[in-house]
Amino acid sequence: MPLPSALAAGRRGLVAVGGTLTAARLLEAYQGGIFPWYEEGQPVLWHSPDPRMVLRPRALCVNRSLRKVLRRGRFTVRMDTAFDAVIRACARVPREGQDGTWITAEMIDAYCELHTMGHAHSVEAWEGEDLVGGLYGVSVGAIFCGESMFARESDASKVAFVYLVRQLEDWGFQLIDCQVYTEHLERFGAEEVRRTSFLDALTLFRDREARIGAWELDVTADGVLR
Repeated sequence: MPLPSALAAGRRGLVAVGGTLTAARLLEAYQGGIFPWYEEGQPVLWHSPDPRMVLRPRALCVNRSLRKVLRRGRFTVRMDTAFDAVIRACARVPREGQDGTWITAEMIDAYCELHTMGHAHSVEAWEGEDLVGGLYGVSVGAIFCGESMFARESDASKVAFVYLVRQLEDWGFQLIDCQVYTEHLERFGAEEVRRTSFLDALTLFRDREARIGAWELDVTADGVLR
């Protein structure tokens, strides 16, 4: 049975409860502006919040201190070389103000399968041979749906995010779905829009030619710092 329309979401953004969490169902959800968000022991909860936090790649803001970090080149950034390690780190690395994780074992399996299919991607910040930060998400046409990030070293995930945004801009992506508001994302230039506006953009851009398969970073450091 297909998921309900995102427009059926309740006041808190809940669209549906239950069902299986498979790669195919995840792809259906993202194409409809819906994503899973629940905790271990709960049924799968499908959400489409209103307002929606989004970032237009050209609106990216990089502050002075982060520009200094980027110039120093402390971290090497790669794409799709350690997806499994990134999603597991996102599940395990503690976050300030959060107790536990919503990234369940069931989620890890489904997103790893989606990665194998060429729709889910990771961006990794390496220090030598150590994976010290990164993020993962799902591409839908010309939209990238960010899911989670982690950092074991200060600024590592921020560097990975900046590289991702600049690369997506270079590839012609139109929107990054950040899901819900955080001050961290707002500082990068993300903004809240109405759910209907997000869904209109999704309808417009989801059928653009997709970059399916493993991604390889080709934006240069100069391009990132422009």
